[in-house]
Amino acid sequence: MALKITVDPDSATAPFEQIRAQIADQARSGALPVGYKLPTVRGFAEELGLAANTVAKAYRALESDGVIETRGRHGSFVAAAGDAAAREAASAAAAYAQRVRRLGLDRAAAETAVDEALRAVYAADA
Repeated sequence: MALKITVDPDSATAPFEQIRAQIADQARSGALPVGYKLPTVRGFAEELGLAANTVAKAYRALESDGVIETRGRHGSFVAAAGDAAAREAASAAAAYAQRVRRLGLDRAAAETAVDEALRAVYAADA
């Protein structure tokens, strides 16, 4: 199994986001199993013909999302993202619920805002 990433330079989506999304999708689908070692930032950047900072930005976003973990000099690996992603989502949901309550929105308005945001984000993926 190998990491299969393609970057479309003509896409409206930034290259780092294309990399982030493809790695995240492959990790979620199991195409990249937990523990899979990702290429080094520099090596992967060379392979893709991109700046190292572009790949580093994608890796940082993936680590922030709990999809990968970096083990210092040992490299970056696919993490058991399900648990981390679920915790992150629950934390974000709780923060959102507290914020909309402070703003005085009722439950229906808060749910509508979430539905619209989710629809916009997932429509962009389609």
